[in-house]
Amino acid sequence: MPTPKLEPEQISQVSGLVSRQRVPQPAPVMWLWASFETAVGATLLWVVARSIPQGQPLLRGWVGMLGLILLLHFGTFQIVSLLWQSVGVRAEPIMSAPLRSTSLGEFWGKRWNLGFRQLSHELLFGPLHRRLGANSAGFLVFAVSGLIHDLVISLPARGGFGLPTLYFLLQGAGMTVEHSRFGKRVGLGRGVRGWCFMTVILAAPIFLLFHPWFVMRVILPFMEAIHAL
Repeated sequence: MPTPKLEPEQISQVSGLVSRQRVPQPAPVMWLWASFETAVGATLLWVVARSIPQGQPLLRGWVGMLGLILLLHFGTFQIVSLLWQSVGVRAEPIMSAPLRSTSLGEFWGKRWNLGFRQLSHELLFGPLHRRLGANSAGFLVFAVSGLIHDLVISLPARGGFGLPTLYFLLQGAGMTVEHSRFGKRVGLGRGVRGWCFMTVILAAPIFLLFHPWFVMRVILPFMEAIHAL
């Protein structure tokens, strides 16, 4: 049976880059903000971290890691997205102003690392949702995400095993509370209360995700390799 011929528009849609659709040019403020985040990230990584005393290696590593996240995820990747958009390609950034979220659901589902979110939704949440329901499927997606982060964080660090998984299980528990009757009644999924609840659940256990073994054995050696220290 002959393979059907795809038109250029269809090829673009299959690849995820819809080049035949009319894409508005990025606003100048978006370029300025992406450039600002890139500059701040580079400053934290190559200037601020170096100025911290050597006797505080964890603080050095955390500052450098924050700089790296700003430099790549919020700066460079955003600029790449804007470049594609400027030539008519609908390339959405992987980060969509996550701090504007007013709930855990919005943060993880609509604003943080949208590439991974889409992949996990298609491969895990969609099939599991039909069998188990939204809450159970969402919790299992968090569990799998935790295991993946253990592989990329704890395994290279040779320590802290299980802590990233625990972090994501706590996120799943937070989402369960947020979507519960109690959570809806007290407004944990919207407004100022939702933002505060989200911030606490995200930030309070953050040392489980980026644990000291990872900072000391992966981040600091990487910073030395790129001459940030």
